[in-house]
Amino acid sequence: MTTEATAKRLAVGDTAPAFTLSDSEGNSVSLADFRGKKTIVYFYPAASTPGCTKQACDFRDSLESLQGLGYAVVGISPDQTTKLEKFASKEELNFPLLSDPEHTVSEAYGAWGEKKNYGRVYEGLIRSTIVVDEEGKVSLAQYNVRATGHVAKLRRDLGIDPK
Repeated sequence: MTTEATAKRLAVGDTAPAFTLSDSEGNSVSLADFRGKKTIVYFYPAASTPGCTKQACDFRDSLESLQGLGYAVVGISPDQTTKLEKFASKEELNFPLLSDPEHTVSEAYGAWGEKKNYGRVYEGLIRSTIVVDEEGKVSLAQYNVRATGHVAKLRRDLGIDPK
C-alpha cells in the first residue's frame, strides 16, 4: 500500500526537498523564502481537529521564543486554502499554514504513508516535524509525533529548552 516515495523518510544531513505551496491567504510560499533561517516544517493531518488545533496553538504560543532563537515555523496539511484561512483566523495563528492537497510535499518529506487507526489501514498524512538548517539541510526529522506536548519535546530535542 505504501509507495516507495512515501516510504523514504528524511534523515539528518539530507537536503530538504524544495517546495512552493499556497498559504492560507493564497500567497505562494517556498522553502527558499526561509534560506538563512532555521525552519521548523511541521505536517499535520487536518485543520480544526482537536489534536491539530492543540499543536498549532502550541506553536503559536511558542513562536516568539522560537523566533528569538532564530527559528521560523511553517505548518503543512492536505487542507484547501479556504479551510486553512478559517483555521488561522479562528486560532489567531501567527505563522504560515500551507496547503498540500495533492500531498506532493508531504510525500517528498516522508510524511505521507500507511497509517493504522482503530484496526483500519489506510494512506494519509503522518504527523511529522522536520527542522531545516540555514543551508537547507535536515537537522532533525521526527515522524509519528504526538500533538500534545510536541513543542516542548521538540525544544528539548533541539537543545533549546533550559529544562
